[in-house]
Amino acid sequence: MAFEEKRAWVMVLVSLAAYTLYAAIVLGRAGDGPLTDVAYTGTLLWTIGGAIVAAIVIHIAMAVVGGPGADRTDERDREINQVGERIGQSMVVVGALAALLMAIAELRHFWIANAVYLAFVLSAVLSSFAKIMAYRKGGFQTW
Repeated sequence: MAFEEKRAWVMVLVSLAAYTLYAAIVLGRAGDGPLTDVAYTGTLLWTIGGAIVAAIVIHIAMAVVGGPGADRTDERDREINQVGERIGQSMVVVGALAALLMAIAELRHFWIANAVYLAFVLSAVLSSFAKIMAYRKGGFQTW
C-alpha cells in the first residue's frame, strides 16, 4: 500500500473519530433540554485541534516506521492527491452555501457552526475516499 494511500486512510479514520466524539459529547450534554442551548464551542475546537494533532502524529509515526524514503511521492501520487482534493473541496462549497443560507435565515450559531464542521468532515472523508479508490483502481481516467 502506497504511503499516500495510508495517509488517506488515516484522514478518514481520524476525521470520523473526532466528529463522532464531538457529536457524542454534544448530544450527551443536551439531555432533555434544547440542543441549541448546549455549550459546544469548546468541544468543537478541541476535537478539531485534537484531530489535526492526531493526524500529524500518526503521519510522522508512519514515516518513521516506514524507514528512509517511505514518504516519497511520485507524479502519480501528486496527481491522485490533486484530484482527490478537488473532489473533497466540493463539500466545503456545499457547506459554505448551507452556512450562508442559514445565516440569511438567521438560524442560531449552533446550527451554522455544526453545518460548517460537518462540511469539513465530509470534505476530508470524500477527498480521502477518492484518493483510496484511485489507488485501488490504478489511478484516474485520462481523457
